[in-house]
Amino acid sequence: MTVTEAPPTSPAPARPPVHRTSVRRRLVPYWLLLPGVLWLVVFFVLPLVYQASTSVQTGSLEQGFEVTWHFATYWDALTEYYPQFLRSLLYAGTATALCLLLGYPLAYLIAFKAGRWRNLLLVLVIAPFFTSFLIRTLAWKTILADGGPVVEVLNTVGVLDVTSWLGMTAGDRVLATPLAVVTGLTYNFLPFMILPLYTSLERIDPRLHEAAGDLYAKPSTTFRKVTFPLSMPGVVSGTLLTFIPASGDYVNAQLLGSTDTRMIGNVIQSQFLRVLDYPTAAALSFILMAVVLITVTVYIRRAGTEDLV
Repeated sequence: MTVTEAPPTSPAPARPPVHRTSVRRRLVPYWLLLPGVLWLVVFFVLPLVYQASTSVQTGSLEQGFEVTWHFATYWDALTEYYPQFLRSLLYAGTATALCLLLGYPLAYLIAFKAGRWRNLLLVLVIAPFFTSFLIRTLAWKTILADGGPVVEVLNTVGVLDVTSWLGMTAGDRVLATPLAVVTGLTYNFLPFMILPLYTSLERIDPRLHEAAGDLYAKPSTTFRKVTFPLSMPGVVSGTLLTFIPASGDYVNAQLLGSTDTRMIGNVIQSQFLRVLDYPTAAALSFILMAVVLITVTVYIRRAGTEDLV
């Protein structure tokens, strides 16, 4: 009986050594993300968690606050201050619509008609940012003062009579009225609308307009069928950048309005700094964030631009 020897087996190929340089290269993106992540955690996540815990506390400033999971604070805050919530959404929505109506023609002019004056016009758009937000609002308080030239002109043309009938002004004055608050919001947040619109319009290929003209499309048809649909990312971005900060603003309502034009931002500021009712203020802040988030989500879905923003 013969015994056959098994063929010799070749040794398994050795795994190439993992070089430290390749590992470091794979970790580079994470190291680059680390500063931003730490910034968000320290200045966004942690304050948000702290505010969430504050909103379910009970107590007083003298006795101290403790977490008792008192969620009824949310309902009490909403039922008591819902007029200010509705007023904030109304003022912010009106200011956003006015910014779009005023900003779109200007952005269109800068993108397609400005020529060599484009850079100068862009500088003029962002020039208000060189001045403090507070100073700009105080300037509008002087412009809209009783007996000023603006009030006289509006009285002469009868605009104040119409706005008074609509509840936007108080007879022959503009200051301390809803019209003054909406005017201040529109002015202060107008650049946030113009810049995204300009960026979106500037990317449109001019040959598309030429092609529409070759197909005998009127300028109005070209705008409706070509320009405006292609600028929708800018429209959505501009409306979001305008509506979100305007809904939480309290400076314009404080300086240009009255007790009848208080927005929810004024209530939160008062609860935090004057009344010292921290749970109610924190609850109002979270309700405002939820309302804005729901409103923005519905708007984006209705606009059909989920993939464009």
